[in-house]
Amino acid sequence: MNDIFAEPEVLGASGEAVEPLKKVSIVVSKGSLEGVYPGLIMANGARMEGIEADLFFTFFGLHAVVKKKMNKLKVATVGNPALCVPDAMGMAMPTFLGAIPGMSAFATHMMKKEMEKLDIPPVGEFIEMIHDAGARIYGCKATVDMFHLKPEDFCPQMDKVLTVGEFYELSAGAQIIFT
Repeated sequence: MNDIFAEPEVLGASGEAVEPLKKVSIVVSKGSLEGVYPGLIMANGARMEGIEADLFFTFFGLHAVVKKKMNKLKVATVGNPALCVPDAMGMAMPTFLGAIPGMSAFATHMMKKEMEKLDIPPVGEFIEMIHDAGARIYGCKATVDMFHLKPEDFCPQMDKVLTVGEFYELSAGAQIIFT
């Protein structure tokens, strides 16, 4: 049996050494708790490895950098077939249960409790930590315009609001990751 936690061997398809990753540009498009954290965790991991990291928040993912919303994100329960209860040994929750009033609040509470056990910070604190580590935080101009947001609506870590074209320019040479 393979040791799934062993250090991976990093080789190309023909067995040659692979050039290490130098830059990632992560697009965060979903505004749910489970939609935002993957991008934050990947950006944090990149910075801890010395990899340049940019985060581009678009559509409802932009809520992660809006002061009034960033620490109020919820777990999406309706229609989430992968939703399970952590304390129930991974027991799957039927998707129709997500429509019951209070289920999103319950699932959010449970998820935050599990993240707390792993010392994963709340969204606002995590964004501050990632930014302090050198990651850049960008918002999507089209989304900002569509949601009628103003500069004062954003957390202080927001570096700039960009068009998609500007984001692509800044992402030159990066691996673009869409979460």
